[in-house]
Amino acid sequence: MLLAYEIMGLFSLTPETIAYALILVNLVSFAIFGIDKALAETGSRRISEDTLVFWAAVGGTPGAFAGRALFRHKTRKQPFSSYLKMILASQGALLCFWVFTIYRGV
Repeated sequence: MLLAYEIMGLFSLTPETIAYALILVNLVSFAIFGIDKALAETGSRRISEDTLVFWAAVGGTPGAFAGRALFRHKTRKQPFSSYLKMILASQGALLCFWVFTIYRGV
């Protein structure tokens, strides 16, 4: 999706825009954990786990973990916790690969 906007010329994919996008994604990820916790406490219709995992997977993993910790939400739920850990490991591996390729000059 970001690439489509870059192609259309709406914005350029720079480190600055990536940082802003990641900040926004993490704020959304954090907020939906809080909203889901509030909905759970009132017995209302909840935010699906797929939605929570999606926001973590698109870069909101720090926000998801912060939301889990602060709101004490979904901390023991399996396999949800495993999904978040797998996403974190995958994103960490991708980050290491990206940094390695930059410093290697590829």
